[in-house]
Amino acid sequence: MSFISKLKELFTKKEDKAVYLSGFKKAKQTFGDQLNQMKYEFKGVNDEFLEQLTIILLESDVGIETADLICDRLKAKCDEFPTITFHWAMNFLMEIMKGVYEEVPDSSIVYNPDGTTVILLEGVNGSGKTTTAAKLARMYARQGKSVAFVAADTFRAGAIDQLAEWGKRLNVPCIKGRENGDPSAAIVDGCRYAKEHGIDILLCDTAGRLQNKKNLMNELAKMNRVCGKEIEGAPHNIWLVLDATTGQNGLSQAEIFAESTNLSGIVLTKMDGTAKGGIVLAIKHKLHLPVLFIGLGEQPEDLRPFDLDSYLYSISEGLDNGE
Repeated sequence: MSFISKLKELFTKKEDKAVYLSGFKKAKQTFGDQLNQMKYEFKGVNDEFLEQLTIILLESDVGIETADLICDRLKAKCDEFPTITFHWAMNFLMEIMKGVYEEVPDSSIVYNPDGTTVILLEGVNGSGKTTTAAKLARMYARQGKSVAFVAADTFRAGAIDQLAEWGKRLNVPCIKGRENGDPSAAIVDGCRYAKEHGIDILLCDTAGRLQNKKNLMNELAKMNRVCGKEIEGAPHNIWLVLDATTGQNGLSQAEIFAESTNLSGIVLTKMDGTAKGGIVLAIKHKLHLPVLFIGLGEQPEDLRPFDLDSYLYSISEGLDNGE
């Protein structure tokens, strides 16, 4: 059985396959549909083919380094055979893309077995941090966990009230920072509340200003310190929320945050609004950070745990399976 056929078999068993196909519809048009057009003039994995493939990968926002790596590996793989069909070239391509993502093993989400698990959500204004906090709260509540918010994005106008409003809708307590105040003070209050009330998951919506990198590093370092003083091992997870529609610009943001704090994972929002689905591979290859969740729509349930096989099948759906 070919690799794409295996992906399809696994995908058809997924409960959330419709959400993935809908969420990656634009990405499939940029990637899978364009690849499929190449079969009509396919004469082997030659320089012309690899040049066109590179363009498609770049348009999908895989990035030049990752695109070159994929093309080099595909050429080396296809050179092992005297002739190669388009079907099998595509199967090898998807298999190589999976290998690039899996080259560095994903780290797992850390949960505190002895009390509150503290999760810091970081990211620039407009990345979707506050909405992501709400969607994560709903997910954890459905798992039977108690959740509280900390509104520590004290510098963005309306951010505190926005998270507090989500708290009312979801019946999740929200510990609010003071507008233009110290975000770390809000996190201290949140940690103390969580301990007193036996909260399982504390979601901290933090400030994410990039205007001054030194200030950003100092703020994030302070937040980490105060967490650890209040709850042992905290923060247990530091997740960067990235707007997928920003593409390579988002990757640049991620690099700055990765230099400033000990990121443990990425949440990619607004995937359904972009044709640049390749950013997933670029992030993993360059930063070695797992993509933990992806936003595939506006509804709370559209924030899905990232599944590599479902992702690969969704962006390539329609490619001939090589059988």
